[in-house]
Amino acid sequence: MNHRARPLRWLLIAVSLMLATGCALLAAKELDTQYGTPSAKEFTPAANSVPVSYEKDIRPLMENRCLVCHGCYDAPCQLKLDSYEGILRGGSKERVYHSARLTPAATSRLFEDAQTTAQWRERGFHAVINERRDDSDANLQAGLLARVLDLKQQNPMPDGKTLPNSFDFSLGRAEQCPRIEEFQTFADKFPQWGMPYGLPALSDKEHGKLVGWLAAGAPATGLAPLSDTQSKELTYWETLFNGDSLKHQLAARYVYEHLYLAHIYFEDKGTDTVFFKVVRSRTPPGQPIDMISTRRPYDDPGVSRVYYRLWRDPASIVAKTHMPYLLTAARRDLWRKWFIDTEYTVDSLPGYDARSASNPFATFQRIPYRSRYSFLLDEAQFTIMNFIKGPVCRGNVALDVIQDRFWVFFTSPESAVGPEFSEFLASQGENLKLPAGVESGLWSVTHWLSYAGAQRRYVQAKGDFIRANAEALQAAGLNTFWNGEGRNRNAALTVFRHYDSATVVQGLVGTQPQTAWLIDYPILERIHYLLVAGFDVYGTASHQAMTRMYMDFLRMESEMNFVGFLPIDTRKAEIDQWYRGAENDVRDYLNAYFERQALLPPFKTTTDDPKGELFTALRKRMTPILNRSNDLSSSRLSARSIAALKELDSLRGVAASIVPQVTLIHVKDRGLLTLTSNSAYTNIASMFGEADRRLVAEDSVTLANGVIGAYPNVFLDVSESDLPELVSRIQKLRSEADYSELLDRFGVRRTDPRFWPLSDQVLSSYRRTEPLTAGVLDYSRYDNR
Repeated sequence: MNHRARPLRWLLIAVSLMLATGCALLAAKELDTQYGTPSAKEFTPAANSVPVSYEKDIRPLMENRCLVCHGCYDAPCQLKLDSYEGILRGGSKERVYHSARLTPAATSRLFEDAQTTAQWRERGFHAVINERRDDSDANLQAGLLARVLDLKQQNPMPDGKTLPNSFDFSLGRAEQCPRIEEFQTFADKFPQWGMPYGLPALSDKEHGKLVGWLAAGAPATGLAPLSDTQSKELTYWETLFNGDSLKHQLAARYVYEHLYLAHIYFEDKGTDTVFFKVVRSRTPPGQPIDMISTRRPYDDPGVSRVYYRLWRDPASIVAKTHMPYLLTAARRDLWRKWFIDTEYTVDSLPGYDARSASNPFATFQRIPYRSRYSFLLDEAQFTIMNFIKGPVCRGNVALDVIQDRFWVFFTSPESAVGPEFSEFLASQGENLKLPAGVESGLWSVTHWLSYAGAQRRYVQAKGDFIRANAEALQAAGLNTFWNGEGRNRNAALTVFRHYDSATVVQGLVGTQPQTAWLIDYPILERIHYLLVAGFDVYGTASHQAMTRMYMDFLRMESEMNFVGFLPIDTRKAEIDQWYRGAENDVRDYLNAYFERQALLPPFKTTTDDPKGELFTALRKRMTPILNRSNDLSSSRLSARSIAALKELDSLRGVAASIVPQVTLIHVKDRGLLTLTSNSAYTNIASMFGEADRRLVAEDSVTLANGVIGAYPNVFLDVSESDLPELVSRIQKLRSEADYSELLDRFGVRRTDPRFWPLSDQVLSSYRRTEPLTAGVLDYSRYDNR
């Protein structure tokens, strides 16, 4: 660009901004004149006799039409429509996810960081429902939500199979978050961007119901009261969480720091399930909750005594964050066994200094490691799910640390070297420190090198421990792998990566994967405190980078634990295959496991396929507890249909790469299937250059019963008799044109008038078959192909 043109360019930008600001001010003045000045609308439940009830009529409609994009931290404009409180809070021009943030952002968590609408207005959130004079005209004309819904009705979907490039569905797209004063400018510039964005308009009946509610002032209705059973359970568990002894208080802190993201519920047959969150409060049970909100769950609460309370969560359930956790009498007995009846002494409670509080091996060293590990394993899927569904797990940079599909196993807490390992662990507290203990600021090479060095020292110490206990470990053999005591289905899991999201399910789903993890207690605990408790979604780019880089260590350690069970002469070749083309520092780190003999003793194999033989032996060991609900054999399809679908198990290469990451297949009168595409890479040991490491020739697919993934990329609508044809078309995919023909035959695109009716069928089937684990799916990644 000509240097002399730059001042003119900036002048034009400044003038444009001034004009936009002036237009907004004029619009605001006009609205004030017509409908009065705004005043924050607070939550005030209306009488139950209102014609349209938010809870019974509006919430279900908004769940199925609005929440499919507007849920969680990644809701556009931070407009969370999962609760009435979220509607009142409104939207913001600030983004939560910001990959180039140099200083930490202020937190903006609904229900936590502000308690009133007025407080949210002070934080910069703008109204989406009318806050001026309360009459039907003002409620519609001065309400942003009503205006964007009307914009869609005036400008329905453009003609054509796909939407034009003016619709941006990319994850990091520039968001348009107009205030009501800026709406007309937005509508003039983007007339096709009414809500639902990039999807068919609401039906006349749906639109009329929602707009009618908005015209009436968007009246709120309160939640249904708890049942007697739920109230008694609530009182019981809050009492249990708040025992006075130091032992009780330390155990409660440990439980809280691992369950604070959980959707806790009780058994109460005959009533709707109600979900709670365990929170820290300044007030004891029996008094209203005075929530303590901190950036991280282990941050200083600022009070001498913390109470752990169960707060009823009024938000709708969305699949991408839903992590149910059942509290029962049996679980109470296990907790008492692990944390109270087990012999150990607590002389004083640990503090909340950031460096020590972020290190669970220091904070909870008094609690026997076997008790802590047993607690985590008891709901191991949930423990891993915290990483999968927590705020860290968004975007390909956060997720390119894992393979697209792999199996997960755990070491047994009933280890042959349990007492010795407990002593070893107690000596490694400093080596197991985590980057979460560093303030989220600018990148520090010194900080990073200190953590990398600590991890290397830990690998060396682990090698010393393995050599010192080689005989006992060799004798344990496959008993090293936890089998759930023959009853717990959490012992074998499958993790799927869907490029920029992920899923974890129970069972060994799909054909033999390339890689597997064997997770021990130090790995599992560090995964939680690195990626969940210690991750700051509002933190800086350097915080996110250090988190991602440290996770490389945990992945490699989990993989090396598994590789140790392969014959000594095949281990190196296996790892070299997993890390083709990896950088020298990665290879040096992996070689350290061999040099320091930090590998578990091998499993005796007798074939020329030792990894396959090991997987077969592990599947046999896990047989009593394997969850097979995602196996095609658990579907309602005929044996003939299942045989046809299994042909996709061998699909490799271009066809597999053309298939979207997550395809939900609705088989009429038979239920739902999920087809996932598993992208292959030379290695996943770097944050950058992922596209250059792709191995399309090794791409594969996995077909499973039920719903896998919270972000479907496309729906296919088929009859069971169509399945052989569907399989054949997928096998023959060679180009985007081939895929377009497949969609013409079976697909339901964004532009398809059948989209919402099919979406309703999918969600209904999902909720019916998985009533406790299902949630509203997210369509923000739905393809435009």
